[in-house]
Amino acid sequence: MSKKVAILAVNPVNGAGLFQYLETFFENGIPYKVFAVANTTAIRTNSGILLHTDDTVAQLKGHADDYDALIFACGDAVPVFKEHAGEIYNLDLLSVIQEFAGKHKIMAGHCAAGLIFEIAGITEGKKLAIHPLAKPAIQKGIATDEATVTDDNFYTAQCEHSLSLLLPQLVKILE
Repeated sequence: MSKKVAILAVNPVNGAGLFQYLETFFENGIPYKVFAVANTTAIRTNSGILLHTDDTVAQLKGHADDYDALIFACGDAVPVFKEHAGEIYNLDLLSVIQEFAGKHKIMAGHCAAGLIFEIAGITEGKKLAIHPLAKPAIQKGIATDEATVTDDNFYTAQCEHSLSLLLPQLVKILE
């Protein structure tokens, strides 16, 4: 039986990245739920398309045992996070990331996922593929220039364009 995946979608989310995860998991029979990092399940893509997620990040708290992997679908994550760092949904985001990491779940994402993992305090000594603009902010993890990196339970891609290289690795571990 396939492993179950929780996908975190920021608002706005990078539609190209999110849709790659959704299509890949759907086509491979990997069950997933999408959780909005917002106060509502209605979020938008960077291009303005309205999406309705399965639930909000607040409802994922305390449920790491229900899932085998946590995926961070990037978008305008860093600028929006910076502007709203104190909002409860962003505090919930960090809490959920810490909870999943504490249970050694598969942690995956693209673009600034490594930076959000760093902000959550879970990257100590982990190699990360990360967007070049976010690379200087990595202090405890090890930022690389690689398109994708797998380090123990961490699976990261530099951007949505290299996500297609990471997805086969995720499918293999999730099937």
